Amino acid sequence: MKTKINHHHPFHLVDPSPWPIVASIGALSLTFGGAMFMHNYSNGTYLLILGIITILYVMITWWRDIIREASFEGQHTFAVQKGLRLGMILFIVSEIMFFFAFFWAFFTSSLAPVFNIGGIWPPSNIVVISPWGVPLLNTIILLSSGATVTWAHHAIVGGLKNEAQMSLYLTITLAIYFTAFQMLEYIEAPFSISDGIYGSTFFMTTGFHGFHVLIGTIFLCVCCVRLYFDHFSRNHHFGFEAAIWYWHFVDVVWLFLFLGIYWWGA
Repeated sequence: MKTKINHHHPFHLVDPSPWPIVASIGALSLTFGGAMFMHNYSNGTYLLILGIITILYVMITWWRDIIREASFEGQHTFAVQKGLRLGMILFIVSEIMFFFAFFWAFFTSSLAPVFNIGGIWPPSNIVVISPWGVPLLNTIILLSSGATVTWAHHAIVGGLKNEAQMSLYLTITLAIYFTAFQMLEYIEAPFSISDGIYGSTFFMTTGFHGFHVLIGTIFLCVCCVRLYFDHFSRNHHFGFEAAIWYWHFVDVVWLFLFLGIYWWGA
């Protein structure tokens, strides 16, 4: 049974929480452990694993508390949701800047190739991946998943739970197919990340995009579970809206990847 907490203002004053300090400790362990692991220091692996486990634990528990505040305590008023929307928009803008740096490196190297890669692009020793094979198929899959997740959103707004679940299942299935084909492409790629500037920019950009697809898939899976337990209503489902925004961001980045790196870059 949902409970409503009344305030004299529409904002949510959060309760004291241990998760920020625990997350800070986990992030510190992750940073130091990663640096020690990459430089072959003793016990660096254990510190890295401890940091990863701590961060994952905080993610689960902290977001559990937020779901409880939103779905059962009624703390997320429209004013709070407005702030959450702004925060999600700023987060996506920061992600755009993140990928902008990789595209900058790629286009700087391709538009003015230096002499030590033969003065041409792609470099003379690189056999590129055809854009009309797996990349085109993945483009179709990802754009289709964008359509199905929008379908799920309209179904929730219309109060059609079964239809929303079906379309969300379809979206997650397409996301899994995309990731599987991306892994297959990496396995069959005729070059590696150590093959000069082309290999490093290709795998860093597409690899981080694949990581974002994985995060988005987990995001959608959590929303699927919440939808099953009736956490979303027609007017109160920002958690799912945030997942949709993130997924459309992933779609748009892939379009730039396909056009810029796979098609134009080849």
